[in-house]
Amino acid sequence: MNYANFPLDKRMPLPNSDAGDGEDFIDIERLLGMAARQAKVVAVCAVIGLFLGLLYLQTTPPKYQSVASVLIDEGLNKIVDDISAASTTMQTDSAILSQIEILTSTRLASVVVDKLKLDQNDTFMNPPQSALAQGIGLIRGLIQYVRPSSSVPGGADFSKLDPAARDALIATSRRDYAILKLQNEIRAERIGRSYVIALGYQATDPALANAITKAYADAYLADQLDASFDATERAAVWLQGRLTELRQSSQAASLAVEKFRAEHGLAANSDGQLMSDKQLSDLNAQLIVAQADTARASARYQQYKAIVDSGSDNAFKDAAISSDQPSSSVISALKTRYLTVAKRLQDVEANFGAEHPQAVALAKEKADISTQIFGELKQLTESYRNEYEVAQARETALRANVAAAQGKSSVDNQTQVKLRELDQQATALTTLYQTFLGRYEEAAQQQSFPVGKIRIISDASMPLTASSPRTIIVLGLSLVLGMLMGAGFGGLNEFNERFFRTGEDVRDRVGLKFLGYLPRIGGKLGKEEKPGEAQVDAKAGQSLSAAEKRARMRVSIDSPASMFAETLRSAKIAFDVVLEGQGSRVIGVISVLPGEGKSTVAANLAGLLAANGAKTLLIDGDLRNPGLSRGLGMEAEQGLMEAVVNGQTWQSVGKIDRQTKLAIIPAVLRGHFSHTSELLSSAGMRRFIENAKETFEYIVVDLPPLGPVVDAKAFAPLVDGFVLVTEWGRTPRAMVRSMLESEPYVANKIVGAVLNKVELKKLAKYGSLGGSEKFFDKYSSYYLEKSEVRGKAPV
Repeated sequence: MNYANFPLDKRMPLPNSDAGDGEDFIDIERLLGMAARQAKVVAVCAVIGLFLGLLYLQTTPPKYQSVASVLIDEGLNKIVDDISAASTTMQTDSAILSQIEILTSTRLASVVVDKLKLDQNDTFMNPPQSALAQGIGLIRGLIQYVRPSSSVPGGADFSKLDPAARDALIATSRRDYAILKLQNEIRAERIGRSYVIALGYQATDPALANAITKAYADAYLADQLDASFDATERAAVWLQGRLTELRQSSQAASLAVEKFRAEHGLAANSDGQLMSDKQLSDLNAQLIVAQADTARASARYQQYKAIVDSGSDNAFKDAAISSDQPSSSVISALKTRYLTVAKRLQDVEANFGAEHPQAVALAKEKADISTQIFGELKQLTESYRNEYEVAQARETALRANVAAAQGKSSVDNQTQVKLRELDQQATALTTLYQTFLGRYEEAAQQQSFPVGKIRIISDASMPLTASSPRTIIVLGLSLVLGMLMGAGFGGLNEFNERFFRTGEDVRDRVGLKFLGYLPRIGGKLGKEEKPGEAQVDAKAGQSLSAAEKRARMRVSIDSPASMFAETLRSAKIAFDVVLEGQGSRVIGVISVLPGEGKSTVAANLAGLLAANGAKTLLIDGDLRNPGLSRGLGMEAEQGLMEAVVNGQTWQSVGKIDRQTKLAIIPAVLRGHFSHTSELLSSAGMRRFIENAKETFEYIVVDLPPLGPVVDAKAFAPLVDGFVLVTEWGRTPRAMVRSMLESEPYVANKIVGAVLNKVELKKLAKYGSLGGSEKFFDKYSSYYLEKSEVRGKAPV
């Protein structure tokens, strides 16, 4: 939005927040810009991460891992699974996890510790540690030193125990520690979705790792064989006791079935069905057929009865019967005659009228045919009524027979229910007895050679190379962690970025027109200053010589084709557009904080206007800290204060630059004068400005910063427009926004803002893709070439 096209009091309100435009989607371009700005931070952190990774590799002792593969094979012990009442299905993940828990159990760990005497192996109990582990151990030691706890189980005191008990307690503690250590360090993992478990152990001694892995595999195999033998033995003993009970129960159940069948005379046909049930089933089938015939006869009878009841007039259009009926041919012939006569009657009436003799004869013939059709339909309806009555009588007779058969079948079925129950019990007991008999015979054969469910498919071998630390993984992880740390620091830097960096920040965050960039003055104009060169700010300015200070106040004059001068020309154009029609224009140069370079901007803006031939007056309005007067090296006895207080005109205190004819009103600091705001807003100041307007086209006033003092606010009624100077990367956006919101009168008179002390090489990192900030190097070269053509060397 170009604010120069609007009146100063009609501008758009400030944005609602300082958080940007609030778009919901991720701005990839902005993220790439952040990454480019923080690339050095990320690179430094990545190098630090790699260094720490190398340090870790150098201080960490290598470890060797020995691995054995164990297959959980259900087929090796299928017989035992069939015998066991609570067999485990190895097709589930829970069964594999159960085997892994067995491998890492305390019982197996204790077997291995006792077999290899690991509690007496110093390499196992106290392996060499890395520097990181030593550091962690030192921290734990300090914590235990601060918060001591009893190391003896139950809080016992070693000093009160006799030597034998103390040695036994120490040996038990070492064994328990070895078991716990081995249990925590052994690794058992399932390979993919298979039934294979990889069993491994890692140690600094490859021989120790190999020995522990082999001992673990052997202990696991022996444990499975012992468990299989115990299960088989318990199953055989239990099956032997159950066989006797099942034999007696099966015989008694079979005898009860036969006795019940004989007592109630329940005979059955070849397929096992009772005769009463068979008879009832046949009658039900006949009844269903009879019901269907009755429904069909009733529907046909009701259809033709409705036709007859409708009268002879509707007999022709309702006389539609199936071709399989006896009267179908007669009615069809009559309908054909009826249609022929009706067609002839229609033709005669159309040609000769309804009173014609032939028409009368045809009408009579048509009525006779309709009567014949109606008579045929009445005969057909009567025949259908007879068929319906016959079918109804047959259905009634079958219903009576079914009711009688159901009574007899009900009695037989009640008895049959009891017979089925007895028969099912006998069958179940017989089947169970046969099953248990087969299992008992199999269990008896398996007691002498128990078979486990596991087998070792890959024995543990002596490791030849170290398994950890892995150089590539450690370095890669260190690099990634370093980059993540760098990204974190970079993100923190971006989060803390609360300053103006681009013209877009000025427009979007505070709603002001952006007038341009003013590069740092030092070295070559338009290019970033080299490290170590003088900086134009509150602190560095004090170290500059008087000649250097004056040179910086004349940059726009000495280098008129520089980027610095071009930005000031943009400010001039903005003022000319906004203040068009005014004879003399009072321009105030303000900033929010001290040291932002407003005095340098004011001096160069006034010098540029004067060099272009405009009558220009430069006033140092900072009566408390006249930096403009010091920068220009002006030593005067009288200045602005004296002229206003004594009612003098500008000619009495003004100085004229010989080269540009620029008139300058200095400020003389006299002791501690705290009423500068009253002076700047007084009637004397108004008369002084009005007098100057009679002579000059432009009056440029260097005013104090807005933040600490109110002088600029007091002088605001006399100003036609302000230029806001903000320092690139230093002026907080929130502070400028707060000032504009709290001082709307001043804000409405601000024509635009410039960014001062811009580092052009860094500026490119903050610009958007395709923005002018990305191409300032090319612009600055163009400016310098123009300066050389005009013969003006940069300051």
